[in-house]
Amino acid sequence: MVPLAYTAVLKNYLDVTQQLDINPYPLLASVGLSQNQLTDTKQRISVNKAITLLEKSAQISGCETFGLHMAEQRKLSDFGEISLLLSYQHTLRDALQTLVRYRNLLNNSLAIYIEEVGHTVIIREEVITTASLYSRQATELALGIMHRFCAALLSQKWRPLSIHFTHSAPHDLSVHRRIFGCPLEFGSEFNGIVCTAAELDTANPQANTAMADHAQRYLDILQNDNESSIIFDIRKSIYLLLPMGRATIDQVAQMHGINVRTLQRRLEASQTSFSDLINDVRRNLVFRYLKNLNYSLGQVSDILGYSTPSSFTRWFISQFGIAPVNWRNTNKALLD
Repeated sequence: MVPLAYTAVLKNYLDVTQQLDINPYPLLASVGLSQNQLTDTKQRISVNKAITLLEKSAQISGCETFGLHMAEQRKLSDFGEISLLLSYQHTLRDALQTLVRYRNLLNNSLAIYIEEVGHTVIIREEVITTASLYSRQATELALGIMHRFCAALLSQKWRPLSIHFTHSAPHDLSVHRRIFGCPLEFGSEFNGIVCTAAELDTANPQANTAMADHAQRYLDILQNDNESSIIFDIRKSIYLLLPMGRATIDQVAQMHGINVRTLQRRLEASQTSFSDLINDVRRNLVFRYLKNLNYSLGQVSDILGYSTPSSFTRWFISQFGIAPVNWRNTNKALLD
């Protein structure tokens, strides 16, 4: 399955390239997109192409915050049809749960998980593609849009505690500080936003149950017409749950509202298994954390769900033919 998103994901792309004084048209052509596609917000495009475009644009412009510049001008109305349902929810918590439910209508590479611990809430986000390549620009665009979305619903009452990125900090943090206005943590275990539970329960003065019900009936029709691949959806869930130590088949089945046996049958029908998907995600995540020298091998082992570092080492050798400590030593000059 090729992950798709509406071209609205690239809204403001031309404006940002103009601000940075780069020619967008050769870049668009290089990834197989055109200017006309960007003006048709209903058209769905390959997420891989969109991500490649963002990374190339950041590299050529020398702007490490290209994705954030695109996110800075986003509005709630940019969510299209789903914006009506979101704007009529009673609280931010309700709106976020709605966004999780209908996220495939916006971008089916987007994985969102809301974790609540006591009075603290973590809104985790990952952009997952079939190519399994990590994108700084796509991640910052997604988190920037999520931040803008929360601010649009709560206005001056939105005060996140911190913003987290698994990638390293840019040389200049001024854009991040201006947009987020709260503590930033780079090289984190997750990509996401931390806020208080009280903020999620703040009443939305625009809430309207009747209008929300009407919008939901319409979106349910669209949702049925845009069924996502079960394999891809399970992989997205594992990406979110693995660093939390919750990537079990029971937890993933519960997250998707089905029982374990049903999940197993669907995976078997697709000629794969839950253990194969776990292994695939571990292979894609491991280097993201190994490249971060702030993490010990024991911490990386724990994040990937291994009970002991020795088990992690045996797995790494079986997959890549080298011990993780040797890989890190070999690549240390590039990681410093």
